[in-house]
Amino acid sequence: MGEPAEKAYSEAEVKRRLAAELPHWYYEDGWIRRKFKTGGWKGTLMVVNTVGHLAEAAWHHPDLTVSYAFVIVKLVTHSAKGITDKDFTLAKKIEDVVQWQPAKEGGPLEGTPNEDQRFKYLKYD
Repeated sequence: MGEPAEKAYSEAEVKRRLAAELPHWYYEDGWIRRKFKTGGWKGTLMVVNTVGHLAEAAWHHPDLTVSYAFVIVKLVTHSAKGITDKDFTLAKKIEDVVQWQPAKEGGPLEGTPNEDQRFKYLKYD
């Protein structure tokens, strides 16, 4: 027998969860989405590669819109015809990794020097 169908959340449930758990993500046309703004092509490629690694490791693949200074990530579970826990879980992992700022943790990692345009690559929220 096949695996049981995954529960797709209603639009209202998706919007509630996004507001509570992923405030920089939004619901549009049946997908949850997030636009990451970058400092240019280098940052865009870093975001794309990071999302690609996480998606492949999770075996859940988003659609990406890639431009010079931004990346839009779109998630939906096609087999469930809607947004499922897979989408929320991967969105959270993407958010955590892409938005990671080591300097804010107070540890030994200083983070990218965003003040210097030569090194800045992501526009953090």
